[in-house]
Amino acid sequence: MSADARRHIERLRALIRHHDRKYYVENAPEISDREYDRLVADLRALEQAHPDLVTPDSPTQRVGGEPVAAFAQVRHAAPMLSMDNTYSFDDLKEFDRRVRETLGGAKVCYAVELKFDGLAIALQYEDRSFVRGATRGGGVTGDDVTANLKTVRGLPLRLDDAASRDAFEVRGEVYMPRKEFDRVNAAREAAGEPLFANPRNAAAGSLKNLDPKTTATRGLRLFIYGAADARGCASHSALLDLLARSGFPVSSPVKVCSTIDDVMRYCNEWQDKRHTLPFDTDGMVVKVNSFEQQRALGSTAKYPRWAIAYKFPAAQAETVLERVELQVGRTGVITPVAHFSPVHLAGSTVARATLHNFDEVARKDIRVGDHIVVEKAGEVIPYVVKSLPERRSGGEHAVHPPRTCPVCRGPVARYAGESAFVVCENQRCAAQVKRSIEHFASRTAMDIEGLGTVVVGQLVDKGLVNDYGDVFCLGADALARLDRFGEKSASNLMAAIAAAKDRPLARLINALGIRNVGETTARSLAAEFGSVAALARATTDDLQKTENIGPEVAASIAAFFANPVNADVLKKLAAADVVMEGKAPAAHAGPQPLAGKTFVLTGSLPDIGREEAAELIRSLGGATSSNVSTNTSFVLAGEEPGSKLEKARALGVPVISWSEFSSLCGTAAKAPLRSRGSRPGELF
Repeated sequence: MSADARRHIERLRALIRHHDRKYYVENAPEISDREYDRLVADLRALEQAHPDLVTPDSPTQRVGGEPVAAFAQVRHAAPMLSMDNTYSFDDLKEFDRRVRETLGGAKVCYAVELKFDGLAIALQYEDRSFVRGATRGGGVTGDDVTANLKTVRGLPLRLDDAASRDAFEVRGEVYMPRKEFDRVNAAREAAGEPLFANPRNAAAGSLKNLDPKTTATRGLRLFIYGAADARGCASHSALLDLLARSGFPVSSPVKVCSTIDDVMRYCNEWQDKRHTLPFDTDGMVVKVNSFEQQRALGSTAKYPRWAIAYKFPAAQAETVLERVELQVGRTGVITPVAHFSPVHLAGSTVARATLHNFDEVARKDIRVGDHIVVEKAGEVIPYVVKSLPERRSGGEHAVHPPRTCPVCRGPVARYAGESAFVVCENQRCAAQVKRSIEHFASRTAMDIEGLGTVVVGQLVDKGLVNDYGDVFCLGADALARLDRFGEKSASNLMAAIAAAKDRPLARLINALGIRNVGETTARSLAAEFGSVAALARATTDDLQKTENIGPEVAASIAAFFANPVNADVLKKLAAADVVMEGKAPAAHAGPQPLAGKTFVLTGSLPDIGREEAAELIRSLGGATSSNVSTNTSFVLAGEEPGSKLEKARALGVPVISWSEFSSLCGTAAKAPLRSRGSRPGELF
């Protein structure tokens, strides 16, 4: 082993860490990307020549290793609590009153910082080296995403000499800059993959990806906003200064305010200025600055009493409604969509929003030519709040329900009990055909990768398919007629179509597009009837004996199978050898550890869809239900669980994580079922 090589390697590592900090933390790069890449290449070459000198905290180890099968659980050094939210300054004043009253009138200063829209994480360090990182999870334990976190370039793998050598844990937020979000979604769209809804979902999906090499392509960044302990500091602001000196990209900017009025002024200052930032933020976090006062205030079971998140009011803008487009959906429902003069709203330019239905249009008295107020729901989805009748000039005109379908000019109707919705009754309407094929091919249905909106539109417009039954008759010659569709694309799509013939019965029933039948109801129908043929023969009385099915849903199912157009499509599926019968779940060899237990699933589970998890539960002798009750044995909760989690806690039903579920199953859950169409490592 050469001492010169060791010194050279350490010098290169220190130099690369210096430039990482200048670029990712201080935003003040000193060298070009090409020069930086040359340093990394030199280090990698030296390490390859001296593999015994490679260390886990080397800059070359940011991306490496094979995809994992599932995430292990990590216990946090201290619980990661949620934070109470407020949407008004009156609530901020009440928060201040409670704080000062509890502290006996003592002077209070607040540290105020931006509330990042990302995924909370905890980072553990030992002897100044990053050793482990986890998601927030349930607050006590989280998923071990160490390999993925190493790909986040702003995360220091080794701290400088100013940092403590003892073990400690810092907390922060992983986020995706908007520029990276646009780039990632553009690549997914080009590949025919589903788009991420917003940067937060993209960051969460990327960090929970099972292949670090994929995560490394997502451009994730990081802010640190605290630690599991005070690190010897007297205040939150002092702690952030210490963490910044240690090499962490800390939450910035942070302002210490001596009064709640100063806090509110600072929040107002960022109300509009936040849109100039390269990342999303939806509010401000207000914390009592003194750690001694924080300890005196304590916490509830869910929230710290010394902190609160102030959410910015939804951004609104006034514009002019230029026209209303009538869009026809998969089930024939005709939706009015507003097109208005473009306005900048919550960081992006918007020019359209759904008006939902014609009763809503009438209730808000929205007319073409009106001045309207537009808002972004949840900072993401634009919608029309109201019209401004006082601004009318007399040239505006009302929006009326159509008398015929705007696409096929066929007859329209309103369903009994749903008069707000106008529906095209022509099942051969090109718009309905396109939407129904898109639904048929979607991930929760037949999962035909590559059969997206653009391809479906061409297939229908060129007369190559008239319904989803025709999809299985497509050949290379037909696909060659599509614009910009090469031989490889055609081959991949044909392979995906062939693979879809063997989907589980529940997926097929969901794919049929029966009105009022979604994933949950499709699973119930598959379990009850066992085949499409048996389901087609069922009477409304038979159908209502199935879990979650009442008179309205039963009537929709019966009407679907009574329709001769649908009968013809089902014949096409049968002729194409699409499997239309259920397969009994493969019995687990050996004992059935879940026998007699009923599970309710909520949230996103690691490396497995909820339908596949339910199949696994049933194959191990257990049962699943969509509703939490006193008869529920366990609620299996993943990331971002819904209201079922709160109901479980209220009823005293045990809530378990995926790792706890795996332990319950023994070795049976070590190789979880995968969605057939998903690529290894992809959760989104």
